[in-house]
Amino acid sequence: MKNYETIKENRVFQKLYKRGKYFVGKTLVTYVGYEQHGKVRMGITTGKKIGNSVCRSRARRVIREAFRMLAPDVQKNVNLVFVARGKTPFVKSTDVFAEMSYHLKKAGILEEHEKEQIYL
Repeated sequence: MKNYETIKENRVFQKLYKRGKYFVGKTLVTYVGYEQHGKVRMGITTGKKIGNSVCRSRARRVIREAFRMLAPDVQKNVNLVFVARGKTPFVKSTDVFAEMSYHLKKAGILEEHEKEQIYL
């Protein structure tokens, strides 16, 4: 089960581009905005500069997988838009995960939970 909803409306994307706070990295640009809807909403944008449809699809898959690992720790009432950059289709999801977690920590919306470590 997903811990987030997908943004599909163009007006929400445009609102985040104009009024949202943004963070730029080598493989990802993150836009953050707040609304009172009680959920985490996420959208992904991949432009034609990324490459052909195969590259754009891979970029979306990599971003989606990185966010799937972070979604349970993201605060509610937030809208996120991730914009793929030229390097995104050529890196692993762990690289995007590291950059995404840095952006979300910088934005102050990533809740830190103490994870129990099990030693065998």
